[in-house]
Amino acid sequence: MDAVEAAQESERVLVERAACGDHAAFEALYRTHAGWVYALCLRMCAAADVAEEATQLTFVKVWERLETYRGDSGFRPWLRRLAVNMVLSGVRQTNRRTARVFNVEDPDRYGGAAPDRLDERIDLERAIAALPDGARTVLVLHDIEGLRHDEIAELTGIATGTSKAQLHRARRLLRKRLTL
Repeated sequence: MDAVEAAQESERVLVERAACGDHAAFEALYRTHAGWVYALCLRMCAAADVAEEATQLTFVKVWERLETYRGDSGFRPWLRRLAVNMVLSGVRQTNRRTARVFNVEDPDRYGGAAPDRLDERIDLERAIAALPDGARTVLVLHDIEGLRHDEIAELTGIATGTSKAQLHRARRLLRKRLTL
């Protein structure tokens, strides 16, 4: 068994234990995945406070639905779907008009960036945050999370062609913002 298989087996065991009510196992899952869930939510909704709330609500939903997780796909894709649905289902709507600023008070809180690249990362995060909602969502799901257009279409309820068009639009707008 190689390291990847061992990690997957360890995660499977944690999921099973957490589904049976083991709080320590759930905490381990939370600590393993909270950083990238927060990053995904932040990129999708472009507001740190909304992303924080979406992350917390995602893990509440995980706790409530963990027994329904069948394990057909990996845990991470299942968790990603819950997080994306949380953002798309209304958390973003209630705080949509808040300032679109990347919170850099504590860049190491969720993984942080290397100190010499922090300014570049902040510029990119701000440029992503300034994208229109649809374009930002598709860009994050495709270019950052690695989903295919058909998966994005299914997840967000848009046509595959719309996903492709939104990605093209997002990339064009990003290039324009980052070259100014």
